[in-house]
Amino acid sequence: MSPYALSVLMSSLAVGTITTLSSTHWFLAWMGLEINTLAIIPLMTKTHHPRGAESATKYFLTQATASGLILFSTAINAWTLGEWTITDLNPTSSTILTIALAMKLGIAPFHLWLPDVMQGLNLMTGLILSTWQKLAPMALLITISHQLSPDLLMLMAILSTVVGGWGGLNQIQMRKIMAYSSIAHLGWMIMILTFSPTLTILSLIIYITLTTSMFMMMINLCSTNINKLATSWLKTPTLSALMMITLMALGGLPPTSGFLPKWLIIQEMTKQHMGLMSTIMALSALLSLFFYLRLSYVISLTTAPNISNSNLMWRARLKPVMVMPIIITLSLMLMPITPILLTII
Repeated sequence: MSPYALSVLMSSLAVGTITTLSSTHWFLAWMGLEINTLAIIPLMTKTHHPRGAESATKYFLTQATASGLILFSTAINAWTLGEWTITDLNPTSSTILTIALAMKLGIAPFHLWLPDVMQGLNLMTGLILSTWQKLAPMALLITISHQLSPDLLMLMAILSTVVGGWGGLNQIQMRKIMAYSSIAHLGWMIMILTFSPTLTILSLIIYITLTTSMFMMMINLCSTNINKLATSWLKTPTLSALMMITLMALGGLPPTSGFLPKWLIIQEMTKQHMGLMSTIMALSALLSLFFYLRLSYVISLTTAPNISNSNLMWRARLKPVMVMPIIITLSLMLMPITPILLTII
């Protein structure tokens, strides 16, 4: 792809997200979501492969349906209340809008498009879809969190955490595993959305940090499935060890950064007298932790046989990405400074 076209598309992604974040009018927020959708579709099809075209088609159809629902709900809201302000919603519009934003994010039971779309993308586009494309819909959900139905959000959250943990168990493709990881993490975010939006923001920040560091290491190691991941220890032992710890952080093991959001969310759910829900969420997190542990086992103990007298042929020269050490450090050591960050937010 031409650098000029790539710069225009990346700028359009930024403009679409900033438009949605800064809007107080539903039509302007819808325009920002549409700019985001239209900007990422050429990035999906730049590989000139049938899987890329299939992913772009599935993504476009899903996002177009969700955008239609957003327009429908806001039109109903403007008809009943006489205004297009984001902060005022009637119950019918709120329910339809929650479903539409859940489709855009890939929250269960509207998640079926996400693993298939992720599998057809290259790793950099998958990184954008897993992180940047979550910002605008999640910002809208946080803005209207006080008007959403807690029962509907809890139902989708439980489904997302269970589906995200269960769906990733038999996967061997890294992009599908990251897609199911995204579904599970989104379940944790929306579970606490109506009770503590601040915790949702904190969980989103840590999720984006962990996912970005994971994708950057996969890009450097050229690992798209478990078989390629098994040779990473012989190529770059240090980066493979960091990848193992990042996987533990995604699973939520202490003392990594991924543990704190789950801990705070379960603590808040306990204060709200939601003991059964918190128990189900904690048990579903064990399913996700299982396939993260399996990936760590693949990295560390199932290395490919060394067919040479020297290990030098397995060594890979890392691509110089200046931001990667910072992202990895944050994903592993953010927990001590997270209480300060939470206080600031």
